Amino acid sequence: MKVLAIIPARYASTRFPAKPLALLGGKPIVQRVYEQVAKVVERVVVATDDERISDAVKAFGGEVVMTSTEHRSGTDRCAEAYGKLGCETDIIINVQGDEPFISPKQIEALIDCFDNRNIDIATLVKPFNEEDGIELLENPNSPKVVINEAGEAIYFSRSVVPYLRDVERSEWLKHHTFYKHIGIYAFRAEVLKRVTSLPQSPLEKAEKLEQLRWMESGYKIGVGVTDIETIGIDTPEDLMKAEHFLTTQTL
Repeated sequence: MKVLAIIPARYASTRFPAKPLALLGGKPIVQRVYEQVAKVVERVVVATDDERISDAVKAFGGEVVMTSTEHRSGTDRCAEAYGKLGCETDIIINVQGDEPFISPKQIEALIDCFDNRNIDIATLVKPFNEEDGIELLENPNSPKVVINEAGEAIYFSRSVVPYLRDVERSEWLKHHTFYKHIGIYAFRAEVLKRVTSLPQSPLEKAEKLEQLRWMESGYKIGVGVTDIETIGIDTPEDLMKAEHFLTTQTL
């Protein structure tokens, strides 16, 4: 299969303006992401709405395409970028621009999901561990995923699913494997074009999770399981944690 990776990177951010250009270990965050993905995918493109990010990508020798400032999601930005590139590919990976520690093994796990011809979209999950504790499990900013025996997502929720009826909450992680969603997606090329034209669905509006829109429209989401913990960067404080993490990891 031909694979194209697109990294949506916007300049404006309420919690961390100019985040893609913030330095991590002497390199812009967007460059860190790009280099990790390029270890696996032959063609990697940054999709941005800002010339400053475009200039930074060109400076380290990366490929970049300019996109609208009006997109509501990275998925929409990826779809526009793919249309502008005018290339043929089978799979498009949407890699968040704030995941500088994404592992090549995680990207490979995403691609492997498409060995199943019924899968339209792929994403990743990581099992919660007992030591994570009930507070992390119940954190609504860490969506949970329920998976069937075929490795397909049944539901995504900010609530804890499933509910263990006859078990004390403090014991839930001892009695069931819960899965944390990792927000990276891959799409069959024709599917990406279609899902970005769908209207918001009732479940998406309720949970504020765009993948529920796709599921409600009948698209099958394959799930790759990873045990690798990464650090996403949403705030300047996260960047400080990432600097420490960088000194202890071999990427």
